[in-house]
Amino acid sequence: MKSPILIATVLALAGCDDPGFRGVPEVRTATAAEVGSCRLISHISMTPAVYGPVLAEQGVRYARNKVMESARADGANTVVFEQVEPGADVYVVRAQAYSC
Repeated sequence: MKSPILIATVLALAGCDDPGFRGVPEVRTATAAEVGSCRLISHISMTPAVYGPVLAEQGVRYARNKVMESARADGANTVVFEQVEPGADVYVVRAQAYSC
């Protein structure tokens, strides 16, 4: 019985270093109006890995964090996410990465 608990603990700790879970503090989110004087670096999109009424929010949060990680790798420090209609299912997270 200790083996499954040990495996789950190791997997959970390994995920703690994943920016998808912990976030990317070096990159901020902004609105389109706030990046007028910034330089566009790239367009980034990612499909959330999970959907449904229970996991959708966590899937979108993870995808947004991974987009921010990709933006940082591209040399950006600011991300503008595409607006989504409140309550609508999100199948793709899209954003523009900027250097401000």
